[in-house]
Amino acid sequence: MIGVISYLAFFGTVAAMLAIAVLGLNLQWGNTGLFNGGVAAFFGAGAYGAMILGGPADPMQFGGFELPYPIAFAGGILLAALVAWVVGLLTLRLRHDYLAIATFGVAVALEAVARNAEWLTGGAKGMRGFPRPFEGAFADQFSYNLAFLAFVVIVLILVYIGLERLIRSPYGRVLRAIREDEVAARALGKNATRLRLEAFVLGSAIIGAAGVLYVSFYAFISPQDMAPILTFQIWAMLIVGGAGNNRGAVLGAFLIWGAWTSSGFLLARFAPTAVQIYTGPIQYIMIGSIIVGMLLWRPQGLLPERIETTKTGNEAPQVKASQG
Repeated sequence: MIGVISYLAFFGTVAAMLAIAVLGLNLQWGNTGLFNGGVAAFFGAGAYGAMILGGPADPMQFGGFELPYPIAFAGGILLAALVAWVVGLLTLRLRHDYLAIATFGVAVALEAVARNAEWLTGGAKGMRGFPRPFEGAFADQFSYNLAFLAFVVIVLILVYIGLERLIRSPYGRVLRAIREDEVAARALGKNATRLRLEAFVLGSAIIGAAGVLYVSFYAFISPQDMAPILTFQIWAMLIVGGAGNNRGAVLGAFLIWGAWTSSGFLLARFAPTAVQIYTGPIQYIMIGSIIVGMLLWRPQGLLPERIETTKTGNEAPQVKASQG
């Protein structure tokens, strides 16, 4: 029984981390229309930033400042936001497929830097030894894992509530106006370039927070954790759950992560040995098939954004989005 609970705690922890990243992507794509093809880059920036600030000292490479966890946490988020700001300044004037290609290229470039700059990132072997937060307060690993799950869920809830309030505010309505018709938004005096950059940076900072939680849980980060498959997984979660809907983003994260882990288990348990060596490629094909299938069957996702019109008095109808 303890083994089952331990696995469920592990599953819930990773799924909640990924849900935070999906919420960040949802702000960019679902609410602002920014096609971020480099999600893994900002996830990795948050993880590496926290590791450099809070990890153990190593005379062979930069970092290892062993700063308190709150500072390392904030530092990882700020590094992801800084990377997003620089990338945004260079790419946000592009549109749709061009933006996707540019941001994907940035992610590949940053992965190459992480793989080769051994003095900074530990190279291909990665960086390890991050002190797991408040671990000393628990007598056994089982209790700590449950406590860390609760911590990640609390962060997820705070991010969810914050984004819900943001997208329902006038600021959020302006972001959706830019998503729907940027020319019209500019005609109304809105600085679309600045607002797109702000949404891109904020969404990437949230993705970076997921990376910080990842390195806090595993106490390890390597270039492999920035592989393109992470970007496709998070996109699949958003597409399946429903872009523009924060509840859909969270639902999609848990569903896709459940499909990913269960498929790996089933292949390892029941598939012939000749097939098991292709478990990774089969899972990649599965993710791609899910994305294509959802786009064909239900492109709006399982919990789509719902557009409502409201009318008060003699005023013209107003359009607003709700998370139905």
